Amino acid sequence: MKLSIVTTLYFSAPYIIEFYERISLALKEITDDYEIIFVNDGSPDDSLEISISLSQKDEKVRIIDLSKNFGHHKAMMTGLSYSRGDLIFQIDVDLEEEPESLIDFYKAYIQAKDIDVVYGVQEKRKGGLFEKLSGALFYTVFNLLSNVKMPHNLLMARLMSRRYVNSLLAHQEREVALGGLWQITGYNQIPLVVKKHSKGTTTYTLYRRLALSLKHITAFSNRPLIYIAILGIIILFITFLYALYNLYVFFVVGETPSGFTSIILSVWLLGGLTIFSLGVIAIYLSTIFIETKNRPYTIVRDVYEKDKDGSNKKP
Repeated sequence: MKLSIVTTLYFSAPYIIEFYERISLALKEITDDYEIIFVNDGSPDDSLEISISLSQKDEKVRIIDLSKNFGHHKAMMTGLSYSRGDLIFQIDVDLEEEPESLIDFYKAYIQAKDIDVVYGVQEKRKGGLFEKLSGALFYTVFNLLSNVKMPHNLLMARLMSRRYVNSLLAHQEREVALGGLWQITGYNQIPLVVKKHSKGTTTYTLYRRLALSLKHITAFSNRPLIYIAILGIIILFITFLYALYNLYVFFVVGETPSGFTSIILSVWLLGGLTIFSLGVIAIYLSTIFIETKNRPYTIVRDVYEKDKDGSNKKP
């Protein structure tokens, strides 16, 4: 098979039909040998029903129905594992990234030499001031803390070779953070500047954004743990100097050290640092705890695709 399209569904009912029509037109400019894979990530709306109706009409459409909502990145990895194309194009279904951009990705892939990935980056980061600042902060902090360097304003849209996808799927993490996995998989990758639209609403709440950011940092960097150890050494050194100063004041100067306020501030400072440090360590321990269970990161309930005899089978 020439080309696979992989996308995920979660509160995606308003976009599925238009996405299907637009991506189908783009595909036909490239090849007639393709498949479109929709991964239903436990969407509570009628995304599954709409996508199944498409698979009943078009044998090129396949539906991977997950047993519940596992998360965007895990659902996307599951879709990739079901893809059969020599080239795989992953993109979000919500039309923020234009389906027609597939043609630009394909041209860039064909024109470049010895590459396996063309990945999208935003021409200009969408959203309001908070979204822009938080996005810039995430990439800056991640690149400072990790040896894995992630391009700023990275998009989900990317065109990948089969060998790259096979290598990507070889990663066994239970807590999937795609941004880092894309980078550590290696191979030759080139960027393509893409315009991303804003639909005004998002299923990525502030909590989910923070959780994803922490997941990326803890999955690809141990520097926070090192910084905690260094911070502890610095505090011990400062405390030691302060103790020497108080001994000097008491024995040499002959005064009794005072400073109730400074004591209280020190207690609050050390208490806060202790709680913060334990929190960082707890996040790492939680990640280790989850990984050691070796649970599947998604569970597939059904697969829908139209058979050659016209039936809509569930393998």
